[in-house]
Amino acid sequence: MAWFRRTKSGIESDSKKKEIPDGMWAKCDKCGEIIHKKQMEQHAYTCPKCNYHFRIGSSEYIQILFDEKSFKEMDKKMMSADPLNFVDSKPYKERVKEAIKTTGLYDAVRTGTGKINGHNVVAAIMDFAFIGGSMGSVVGEKIARAIQKSIKTKYPLIIISKSGGARMMEGALSLMQLAKTSAMLTKLAEAKVPYISILTDPTTGGTTASYAMLGDVNIAEPGALIGFAGPRVIKQATGKDLPPGFQTSEFLLEKGFIDFICHRKELKNKITQLLDLFAS
Repeated sequence: MAWFRRTKSGIESDSKKKEIPDGMWAKCDKCGEIIHKKQMEQHAYTCPKCNYHFRIGSSEYIQILFDEKSFKEMDKKMMSADPLNFVDSKPYKERVKEAIKTTGLYDAVRTGTGKINGHNVVAAIMDFAFIGGSMGSVVGEKIARAIQKSIKTKYPLIIISKSGGARMMEGALSLMQLAKTSAMLTKLAEAKVPYISILTDPTTGGTTASYAMLGDVNIAEPGALIGFAGPRVIKQATGKDLPPGFQTSEFLLEKGFIDFICHRKELKNKITQLLDLFAS
């Protein structure tokens, strides 16, 4: 999402700033509409003209979904180690430090307890800003602990997925999180505690292949990219043109992979309806 500031000389880009100052505007990636920051917030960070859903972080989802000041974060400062001493264009340790400094997060998921219209829940909210929302050992451990918290308290579990997949810098340790989180969700099901999975743009790779698709109810935001391998990779492997809208929320709904699509503005009310149903 590109942000702009109106000045006497025209419109200046401010896309590199972490904080969005007052008087800022955004350009819709789909229809080109210029939207003021306050208007964006009122529409839950969606375009009021075409309903395009901008990618947002964990803080915005907490603001949209949870009752005011009810979210209490768990395991906030859990950080990734570097068991492989991995180096690509830069050392993994340096990449993690930069992500922490840039985002204010310690890894790609925030977990905690909170209330949604008075209902107690445990939540895990992924954040794409931290190394592409990639799933490493910390993400797996924090989600596993969130599931344990749900089992202990009997509070329904909500996971909001937004991820590029497994974190390659942690190798097999990252891939192990698929089995770890899936096994924990089996325990949650055995304890008869509800799990609502919310899939946002993008939800891909190992995240899709594990906890993202294992909800008692799987909800997607409109137009989200959801899949395992990306469309370009699949086309390169098969040499065939893919169906129109392939791996979008709408395509997955048509094929029965998700239960329904929900506009972000309606998400809190829809989750509340489900929580009311589970409570009864």
